[in-house]
Amino acid sequence: MMDLLQNPEFWKYISIPFIAGLIGWSTNWLAIKLTFLPLEFVGIRPFFGWQGIIPSKARKMAAISVDATISKIGTVSEIFGQIDPNVLASHIIETVEPRVEEYVDELMLREHATFWENLPTPMRQMVYDRVSKSAPELVDNLVEDLANNIEELLDIKGMVINQLAEDKVLLNRIFLECGDKEFRFIINSGAWLGFFFGLIQMVVWYFFKNWWILPVAGLIVGYATNWIALNVIFRPLNPIKIMGIELQGLFLKRQKAVAQSFCSIITHEILTIGNIINAVMNGPNADRAKNMVKKHIKPIVDDTAGLSKPLTQIAFGPKGFAHLKHQVGEKAIDISASAFTDPVFNNERAEVVEQIMRERMENLTSEEFQDLLRPCFQEDEVKLILIGAALGFGAGVAQLIFVFSA
Repeated sequence: MMDLLQNPEFWKYISIPFIAGLIGWSTNWLAIKLTFLPLEFVGIRPFFGWQGIIPSKARKMAAISVDATISKIGTVSEIFGQIDPNVLASHIIETVEPRVEEYVDELMLREHATFWENLPTPMRQMVYDRVSKSAPELVDNLVEDLANNIEELLDIKGMVINQLAEDKVLLNRIFLECGDKEFRFIINSGAWLGFFFGLIQMVVWYFFKNWWILPVAGLIVGYATNWIALNVIFRPLNPIKIMGIELQGLFLKRQKAVAQSFCSIITHEILTIGNIINAVMNGPNADRAKNMVKKHIKPIVDDTAGLSKPLTQIAFGPKGFAHLKHQVGEKAIDISASAFTDPVFNNERAEVVEQIMRERMENLTSEEFQDLLRPCFQEDEVKLILIGAALGFGAGVAQLIFVFSA
């Protein structure tokens, strides 16, 4: 026994499964890294270099993710309804009311400073009071109008895709957080699968010392560990029992946990009320949305001007009065957007939306649910597996040269 332990050849053979385990682990680790990094292309285009699979196809990946989830767990109207238009209107009023005088002064001093400065204080106070009194009803009507037309005003798919395509870090994080355990399984399984294949490789090498055995075995280890790990995550699609043991794809078994993680990110960082209002006011149908705001806000000018109609007509003239209406509408648009920058309010509404989205996502079928994570591998799955095979082949060549040729 001592002679065996002191024999260098013995340790060379023993090293085979351990090296195979290292090959399996490292190729799987690299496959995951290459899926997400680097964020931008590194190298010489078009062939000599690499960009992470997800970042390189950010817009396509974002579209797939939206189609696989958001489009199945909530319509625009439902999401907006969960945010609650009445709460939105109340929040706007609470935000605007303490600053009515500031807003009126800012607008009037910019447009008609002389008139406003010379207006008696009681008259100015009447304007402040009239605006404060009129605002709640006008805001209620505006938000109700937005809610009734939200399907036409908001392209929610385009909004989410644009944000994720521009923010590759966030897109990566969605996949990484939802598939955290699966990615760790892929990496760790490479080690013990590689070790298992290494035992077979050791026996084959003992009986057949052809020079190509180790490189080919390394190639098989690199290929097989990636292929097996990827398939165990998503297969079997639905639970099956074998000898009393229930088997199902690892990712699919974690549907509730993944739904919680995914919906939290989506509602707190993408489908926030601030982002939704911004998309409405700056999206494809922005002109219609802005005209809607102006339509509901213009009565404030007409109503307030009635307090001193002769004075306003003389001071402004027909064109000046029309311009004032336009500027009041523009100011209302700015206020509408800025009213939803409050992180506390955004977080409160996000939690409400998250709850219903999570419940629906938990009830997706396995076929529907797997589409959340599967596309991030499917796009270049063959490429990743072949990279693992190539690295395994290289490691086998190195093993032949540096271990068994020594």
